[in-house]
Amino acid sequence: MLLFALVTSFIFAMLITPAVIKAAHSLGAVDQPNARKVHLKEMPRLGGLSIYLAFIIGVAIVQLTQPLDFDLYIIIAGATIILLTGILDDIHEITPLMKLSGQIAAALLIALGGIQLEFINLPFGGTFEFGLMSIPLTVFWIVAITNSINLIDGLDGLASGVSAIALATIGFMAVLMGNTLVMVIAFILVAGILGFMRYNFFPAKIFMGDSGALFLGFMISILALQGFKNITVISLIIPLIILGVPLSDTFFAIIRRRFNKAKISQADKSHLHHCLINLGFTHRQTVLLIYSMAALFGVFAIIFSMSTIWGAIIVGLLLFVSIEIAVEMIGLVDKSYRPLLNFLRIAEKQQNKS
Repeated sequence: MLLFALVTSFIFAMLITPAVIKAAHSLGAVDQPNARKVHLKEMPRLGGLSIYLAFIIGVAIVQLTQPLDFDLYIIIAGATIILLTGILDDIHEITPLMKLSGQIAAALLIALGGIQLEFINLPFGGTFEFGLMSIPLTVFWIVAITNSINLIDGLDGLASGVSAIALATIGFMAVLMGNTLVMVIAFILVAGILGFMRYNFFPAKIFMGDSGALFLGFMISILALQGFKNITVISLIIPLIILGVPLSDTFFAIIRRRFNKAKISQADKSHLHHCLINLGFTHRQTVLLIYSMAALFGVFAIIFSMSTIWGAIIVGLLLFVSIEIAVEMIGLVDKSYRPLLNFLRIAEKQQNKS
């Protein structure tokens, strides 16, 4: 039945998206080109609705034969709030405060519904209880992950493809852990995204918009929370590795703006995809390259999950150094920001002298 649900979600997303494109134009949910954006013509941006509807169809099919946990209904309720928030922004471009309020409302519903980061098992024994901090920590987690997906939605098919890779990784790890709810939701979302990408990959006929980026970011944050909550500190890092591309881009965007003495909230044209295009990669090559990065992070996450504590620490350090070198080489913070590369160059000179 799961296979039937996946195929149905994929086909439904493909069939419903042309109707969503027409609806977006009718409602004025279109993205206008400007100096900060890559596209050169008006584009509909209500694509999240296609993925959401495909997801609902898929889980409904599974529920008919194999009812899932009650948590599914809490997740759907929160996802609906986040989708409506995104749709409002796609149509009316609501204020950042209103958008954040919608995200917090959806996250609070999830946390109060019982899906929380309650405690972690410490790597060398013992347990750390979050207590009263469980709800605020859960809300922070959801809002942070939700917005990280939104920030990489800058090229045709970029955010949708990266989200599909992250969800596929989460789904695969859920299979290994025997977590049916996370597995089913993750794979159904992947199927819906792939059907939608028929119209979203370069050259796109529709954008995901905030309705899509917020919805997928929200779902990824919930599934990561469901799949990896109440476990060890080391294991808690796994979802951060899976989301390495959007989180790294978000983190270094903050560093970049601090480095350049700009407001953290100030938009710019120096995100990962902008830097790669500036290096000479085409639109399609840039998207495929970032897909490869996302897939590599997924592989790292799986290796990380199977490592011992010390093995995980070594893998984590190697990953951190690799990210920093890549960031400095492509100029993600600034062309003059090269602390590690400069250190390695000085060390090499000193070694040659000796």
